[in-house]
Amino acid sequence: MEPSTINKDRLFRQALLLAQITVFYNIVEGLVSVFFGAGDRTLSLFGFGLDSFVEVISGIGIWHMAARMMRQASGDMDQFEKTALRITGSAFYVLTAGLILTAGYNLYSGRRPETTFWGIVISVISIFSMWALIYFKVKVGRALDSDAIIADADCTKTCLYLSFVLLISSLGYEFTGTGWIDAAGAIAIAVFSFREGKEAFEKAKGKSCSCQSCNPRIQT
Repeated sequence: MEPSTINKDRLFRQALLLAQITVFYNIVEGLVSVFFGAGDRTLSLFGFGLDSFVEVISGIGIWHMAARMMRQASGDMDQFEKTALRITGSAFYVLTAGLILTAGYNLYSGRRPETTFWGIVISVISIFSMWALIYFKVKVGRALDSDAIIADADCTKTCLYLSFVLLISSLGYEFTGTGWIDAAGAIAIAVFSFREGKEAFEKAKGKSCSCQSCNPRIQT
């Protein structure tokens, strides 16, 4: 059933609010993760924080899209959103290279974190936060029959997967004290970052992504 005009306006406002929450949450998460990651020399947490900052750029594009959809109910990307995706893709590629090089150096030098306690805390908070965002984005996207909003929810799944990577690597180091586990977690985050960068460029070109996190019709 087609939503009424009043109901559509309410749903578009919810979509805009979810985009705003995503942006501000990633800013806070990035600041906290980078602070504790640098202080505790936890590369996986530090990389997770940098990834959150890159997600902010993408989130601003979605915020812009949601605001535009409220005005004209169109899901097609405009130039601002395409530019945001290209910047996001480039930033993810730079992050990928930096994490791999730093992880390689840490493995070679035997450098290890002081603790991964904050990685555990932040990842658990992030898992619940990302799950809630995915749930409500899918709910709003389906109500509006918006591929763009549902695709954004699917992209948020990548943040959820990264949170699990951080949790596993942080728990692994905390229980074993094995230094390479933190570096391995950073490399896993780099792999996800590369995929996100590739997908951002593909979406900017109007191509559909082959992986699950970019398919707008994946069911949750």
